[in-house]
Amino acid sequence: MKTLLIPTDFNPESLNCIPDLVQRYFPEKVEVILVHMMKITDNIGELLMLSRRSSEYRYISEGFYKACAKLKQQHANNIGNIRIEFFYGSTVAVFKNFLEANAVDAIVMLEDYDYRMLNKNSTEPALLANRSGYELIYASCNESAAATATTPQENLVEDIA
Repeated sequence: MKTLLIPTDFNPESLNCIPDLVQRYFPEKVEVILVHMMKITDNIGELLMLSRRSSEYRYISEGFYKACAKLKQQHANNIGNIRIEFFYGSTVAVFKNFLEANAVDAIVMLEDYDYRMLNKNSTEPALLANRSGYELIYASCNESAAATATTPQENLVEDIA
């Protein structure tokens, strides 16, 4: 199973790359980790509550959860899991530890996507991803490109017909 980390701002448009990635790695299953990256706060009160943090989940819309569930259902044979995580840190060493702990094989960078910051602690994912030493995969989240992508099973049905 290939584990792919995709930086996200929880806009459903950022998920448009997943069908292409599933097709790219077929027949191997993929696990998708959707991550929003945040620098660690210097507020002592927030630091004390960091391990019990759930306030960031308010940024995730119901539409985003539904889009994740739909993708998992549509590609049930090829997607092992889709997880949502937050990364807290600002150094390459901490980011590498996060990648290692989550058994990430590659980081997906969205080529045509305007990543937006959710709050003052959000960070640009390319800053750490480019310096991580991990494989970077560039993918399009352009809806027209994702709409034309077919799953390998669809290709097999068309080839037989």
